[in-house]
Amino acid sequence: MNWWKWLLSLIALMLTAATAVIFTLLYLSLPQYEGEQRSGIANAARLERDALGYLSIHAANRNDAAFALGFAHGQERFFQMDLLRRSAAGELSALFGARAVTSDKTLRQHRFRQRAQSALAQLTAAENQLLSEYSRGVNHGLAALKVRPFEYLLLRQQPERWQNADSFLVIYAMYLDLQGKLGRDDYAMTVLKQSIPTDWYRFLQQESDIWQAALDHSLTAPVSLPDSPYPALLRQQLSSCIHCQVKDATDIGSNNFAVAGSLTAHGGAILADDMHLSSRVPGIWYKAQLNWRDGDNIRTVTGLTLPGAPAVVVGSNGKLAWGFTNSTADWHDLVALKLSDDGKRYLTADGWQNLQYYYETIKVAGGADQTVELAETQWGPLVRFGDSPAYALSWVGYDSQAVNFNLLALEQATTTEQALALAPSFGIPSQNLLAADSKGAIGWRLTNRIPKRQLDDFDTAQDWSDGRQGWFGLIDEAQQLSVSETDRLWTANARMIGGEFYQLIGSGGYDLGARGWQIEQGLNALVQADEQALHAIQLDNRALMLERWRELLLTVLTNEVVSAQQLQAYRQHIVASSQRAAADDVGYSLVRAFRLKLLELQFAPLSAYLEQHGAKSQDLKYSLETPLWAMLQQRRTDTLPDAYASWDALLLDAVLHSKTQLEQQYGSLNDSHWGNINRARISHPLASAVPVLGDWLNMPATPLKGDSHMPRVQRPGFGQSQRMVVAPGQEQLGILTIPAGQSGHPLSPFYRSDHQYWLNEVALPFLPGEKKYQLLLTPQG
Repeated sequence: MNWWKWLLSLIALMLTAATAVIFTLLYLSLPQYEGEQRSGIANAARLERDALGYLSIHAANRNDAAFALGFAHGQERFFQMDLLRRSAAGELSALFGARAVTSDKTLRQHRFRQRAQSALAQLTAAENQLLSEYSRGVNHGLAALKVRPFEYLLLRQQPERWQNADSFLVIYAMYLDLQGKLGRDDYAMTVLKQSIPTDWYRFLQQESDIWQAALDHSLTAPVSLPDSPYPALLRQQLSSCIHCQVKDATDIGSNNFAVAGSLTAHGGAILADDMHLSSRVPGIWYKAQLNWRDGDNIRTVTGLTLPGAPAVVVGSNGKLAWGFTNSTADWHDLVALKLSDDGKRYLTADGWQNLQYYYETIKVAGGADQTVELAETQWGPLVRFGDSPAYALSWVGYDSQAVNFNLLALEQATTTEQALALAPSFGIPSQNLLAADSKGAIGWRLTNRIPKRQLDDFDTAQDWSDGRQGWFGLIDEAQQLSVSETDRLWTANARMIGGEFYQLIGSGGYDLGARGWQIEQGLNALVQADEQALHAIQLDNRALMLERWRELLLTVLTNEVVSAQQLQAYRQHIVASSQRAAADDVGYSLVRAFRLKLLELQFAPLSAYLEQHGAKSQDLKYSLETPLWAMLQQRRTDTLPDAYASWDALLLDAVLHSKTQLEQQYGSLNDSHWGNINRARISHPLASAVPVLGDWLNMPATPLKGDSHMPRVQRPGFGQSQRMVVAPGQEQLGILTIPAGQSGHPLSPFYRSDHQYWLNEVALPFLPGEKKYQLLLTPQG
């Protein structure tokens, strides 16, 4: 007995010692927030932070401000930056070992490391100096830590220095995030178009005619249900389907909207911006205000920075505010290749050309290096989808001007007109730019360059071998449409423009449109607007898109059906629903689950067929909600899957299956309230690898309001990555909140600093608060 007591005491002592060592190492790797730090900066700069860690930089010039920002990013967010550059370059295996090799091989096809070096070579001397100062700041910040960031301690790795080209890789990482279909959508559309009659293809792949909110007020006409029989392959369940979820919402999004000064009391335009991205710890964005001397003036730019880059991505300079949403237009195409018998040549208008081969080495932590062979055509890399034929991927991400730092020009722009003129030059994934200025003007324009395409069909793979089809340079900037003569603007990843301009940009899988329509309705209801009114639209979780589905569900729940299937409690939840994506609402969960199950059951044969051919129904460009609703209006028996004799049977099956699944997953209907389903999953990438302490790295798994088809987009691991509302010149009235905190260090007072405010809808100020911490960066002497 005494021996066991001694052993248990020894184990307890060892655990205590180990905990003390871990805590000490964590403590020693904390960023420095106060005092003085000698560094490589040219002139002294102050780094001030308020109680929540919001950073204010005061520097002698813009280059010193870039150094100071890099220093802060390097101290608080280096691991996040490292993951971004490695994910773009296909270099994750060097950190995570063999588990990341498959991902790296896929990513290497883009050769972004080489493209980043090419982009670097195109910078002007002034741009290169600013980027160099930023990189030097990052490396000085990293070196100033007493112990390397804790993530590298866990991985038993050493962080590698930040290089100038790495900042371009961060932008490429955003390309992969925002334009990441990379031909899968075109391939799915190609398989479908080749397999069914044209009239049914057009019917199934149409835009919504209900949820329309284009800025030019253009409308899309519905495609009628064809008179011909429903294709047999869309009725037959050919095999089991692993990925049977059909396309519903495009979870690559964002909202932004603006009102002109004619609607505000202060006369300045107001911009609201909430970008929808993956939820993670630390968050994507880092709040910063840059102040530097420019001649006799002090320039101030406030907003959100992306660790890894020296720019304020969205924010305000006192005269102009700007924000972005993903354009979701068509930015890549598949080229159907004709290969030689040996598979090493491909046909072009100039005859047979040899594939260009590249060989790259993948470093693998704890393992041997691996070599990957990459094949490219003059149009882009060779790609396949499972056992599909060979294609080439043509993508704007490969353009020589795909990445640059022209976005920095917004720091000195003073009017919406200037911002719109700059937009086509921005080397970022094509975005809907909304700008608002202190004089009250607002405007919209797409960023980046637009390819000039001659294609029979933007949505499916085309043969470019005879030279008739392809990309032929860029459209003139004069052809790029802008909208500014209005008092309200909005974008939400749906189709924004019709007519001739739509024919230039196509669809990359636009959102269904209900979210944008709801934002437009909210703006039109405002007689006069202020910052709080626009923030309220950001928080709008009314389920307007589901209203017709709720009405349909109640017609299914007749007294006879309710009695026979014992659905009394089920119907009562639906009747009592607030019709919002509210955390305590069971009825919302039931209506939502019914709709999704009906989509799944109706289109299970389609999903299975696509899956057999290496595609997924989620990759189709247009939501299947629109054709399903049209089918429901006519209820033709020939449009049913073979397993059902009537639409009544299909609808009831959707009720019973969705109900059973919720009960199995959550125990009972009463426990199927939306907050139980929609729990936050804002996690650190290494949390699952850390025994016992892993959950400590994550934000709490709190019930969340909001969903996909409403302004308040909020899913467990995806949603509003920030909420910003600001009128340039009236920044003291603005709002800026992020989901987690400023710092990536779990012992930092700023690790969770914004989270409770974001969760509880508290409108944190756009401007930094009172100074609580000050660090002085001084030259090394």
